[in-house]
Amino acid sequence: MLTADLDGGTFRLRQATRSDLPAMVRLLADDALGAGREAAEDMAPYERGFDAIDADPAHLLIVGELVPHGDESGPVVATFQLSFLPGISRQGAWRSQLEGVRVAAALRGQGLGKLMVEWAIQESRRRGCGLMQLTTHKSRSAAHRFYRQLGFEASHIGMKLAL
Repeated sequence: MLTADLDGGTFRLRQATRSDLPAMVRLLADDALGAGREAAEDMAPYERGFDAIDADPAHLLIVGELVPHGDESGPVVATFQLSFLPGISRQGAWRSQLEGVRVAAALRGQGLGKLMVEWAIQESRRRGCGLMQLTTHKSRSAAHRFYRQLGFEASHIGMKLAL
C-alpha cells in the first residue's frame, strides 16, 4: 500500500485485521469528542462493525503501523475508513467517503495524516471516483485547516441525526 521512512522506523499502511480493533478503538477515543462516544469495555459492537465492513469490498479499514527498523511489524499508530459509493448525481459519478481519520497523539504533526489522506485520494482516483467527501466536527478547527491544506473545500453543510 504505502510505506514511508521515519526516524526509528517505517510507517506502513495496510488493511486492518480484527486483531487491530483494540488499537483502532483507542485511536478513535483519543480526543475529547471520541472519549465521549467510544466505549472499549465492550468490543462486540466494534467486532460486528468490523466484520460488516471487512466483508464488503466497497469499504476499506486501514491502519498505519510504525515498524521499527529490522522488524516485520509494529504498533498500530493510525487508522481510517474509506468507502466507495455509487451515485446518480454528477453524471453517475462514484464518490469516496473518508471516515475516522486518526493518528496517535504522540505522532501528530509529523505528516502521517497527510500521507494517509494522499493515499486515500490516489486509491479513490484509481477506483474511478469523481469526488471524495468527508465530514469533520465543527469544533475541530485544526482538522479543518489540515483538510483545507490538502485541497478540500468546505462547500457543503453536513448534518447528522442520531438514531
